[in-house]
Amino acid sequence: MATVDECRAALEGLAAKLASNGAAQGKLDFERTLACRVPDLSTAFHARLSGGRLVDIADGDDPKAKIALTANSDDLIALLGGRLDVTRAVASRQISIKANPFDLLKLRKLL
Repeated sequence: MATVDECRAALEGLAAKLASNGAAQGKLDFERTLACRVPDLSTAFHARLSGGRLVDIADGDDPKAKIALTANSDDLIALLGGRLDVTRAVASRQISIKANPFDLLKLRKLL
């Protein structure tokens, strides 16, 4: 089981990846709130997706988030580290993503 600090570091790594991808692809008009829930650690994080970047990462849940990702700590680390394919992880129910289908398509462009 990964730690809360490892999960936070993985989210920071995702933020850096999105920043570099967003710069390469041009600015993507995408403003959404994001909640990342880690049930095996009984913790959550929240942030904002803004202009193709993940900003304002903080501890705590956002029940009103437009996009909600739920994953156990090890799966979250593997997903954000590129070792777990998001499509396969959702299909096998390793992770859960709740979002508008159009938001999922936009997210795919960022990753």
